[in-house]
Amino acid sequence: MKKKTRKDKNNRNLNFLFETKRTILKSLKKNSNLTRLTNWNSTSFLTNSELNYSTVQLVNRCVLSDRKNKFTKNLHISRLQFLKVARNGVLNGLSKRSW
Repeated sequence: MKKKTRKDKNNRNLNFLFETKRTILKSLKKNSNLTRLTNWNSTSFLTNSELNYSTVQLVNRCVLSDRKNKFTKNLHISRLQFLKVARNGVLNGLSKRSW
């Protein structure tokens, strides 16, 4: 599991590094006022393997258990870990409610 976490962290860092370059190349590609050569060059740079770290490939993972399923975005932990932490009383302001 730790291997997946390291891989995801590496992908996030690479996405952060190449984000501005990718957006500039995309805008050059879509600009119709430029020559065909610049559009073609920007397209070829976009297909380069080092720029393909898009935000779609990123996976949100739990900080405590590295689970990717049933992930709460505001706490960055999975549902099972949230229940475990809440039952132990670590989170302030949570109490058991009944209907």
